Amino acid sequence: MRAVVSDGIAEFAARDWNALVGALYPFLRHEFLLASETNGCVSADSGWSPRHIGLFDDKNKLLGAMPLYEKTHSWGEFVFDWGWAQAYREAGLDYYPKLVSAAPFTPAPSARLFVSDQELKPVLLQAALAYAKECDHSSLHVLFPHEDELGVLEETGLKLRKDCQFHWHNHDYRSFDDFLGTFSSKKRKKVRRDRRHVTEAGIRFRWLTGRELDTAIWADVYQLISLTFLRRGSMPYFSFDFFVEVSQRMPENILVVLAEQNRQPTAAAVFYVSDAVLYGRYWGSDSQYNALHFETCYYQGIDFCIANGKKIFEPGTQGEHKISRGFTPVSTWSAHWLARPEFFAAVVNYLEAEEQHVDRYIDAVNTHSPYRIQEADQPD
Repeated sequence: MRAVVSDGIAEFAARDWNALVGALYPFLRHEFLLASETNGCVSADSGWSPRHIGLFDDKNKLLGAMPLYEKTHSWGEFVFDWGWAQAYREAGLDYYPKLVSAAPFTPAPSARLFVSDQELKPVLLQAALAYAKECDHSSLHVLFPHEDELGVLEETGLKLRKDCQFHWHNHDYRSFDDFLGTFSSKKRKKVRRDRRHVTEAGIRFRWLTGRELDTAIWADVYQLISLTFLRRGSMPYFSFDFFVEVSQRMPENILVVLAEQNRQPTAAAVFYVSDAVLYGRYWGSDSQYNALHFETCYYQGIDFCIANGKKIFEPGTQGEHKISRGFTPVSTWSAHWLARPEFFAAVVNYLEAEEQHVDRYIDAVNTHSPYRIQEADQPD
């Protein structure tokens, strides 16, 4: 068996890569990674140099795969290590380049070690660590791994970091009103008020799948997304050409919720769809509208999940405002190895204290859940 470090996903046959990754998680499929690389979103120029690892047998059959990138910054990761980089700088050391196993610009948990045999997972990790040492990289980071990978990550010498996101779970709701029926009266009224603001503004919505998205519609959507990014002082990580290509290569995995006022696009949200999960990724609007963000990014997504039998809705990172809309805290993880023992020891101490803080935070936000808990509920 041999481990090969590639310079791009094109070095792997799509059929072989996807046979390991599977169809349940869109962000690491060969089509998604290829579109991100061929359109320059993921490249040396963007600070994301592909270094994907493949395990091959003596007949050149792909037995294992690990998405991996050489990073020259920490943007687009959603697991923040800027403080660690600063500590290296203050010590006169280089933190970059580092190695990161992740779905580019995508804080959505999934497997990161794809193998034909579970016993090959530590082999993949050891290959990544060996490459980090060989190239004198400062560190190796595995971002948003699946929980069933945490054991092998720890056993191979990485240290776990805990965080949380807010996800929505579909308990076989028959309708949005059925879902709202689980809320306390006060919280239910708040959501209905949000939705009423949007309806009264004359805004209507269309759900568009990849097959319904032509370049003209993508031009409108991308402009709306770019306007919102520009208000925050940046541009979208993914380009217009990327969205056009990925919707052609993976039409069943793309959903755009398009908000229109007087039949003109006024806001849009881009989602990705798997068999059981809806992923919210990007949002944009041409102006500020009362509650339009909540409607486009959250309520429309919940409506879609109920209508299409999706069990989980992951809208992205951060945002305590999601709690009152029915999203609940879910633990997420990352795993880290630093080459220098003195820095690694300090990081381990930090992670242990941070995990206690995250646990307290999850307990605190759970007290603000909108769901009824043995209370007398009043009709609206």
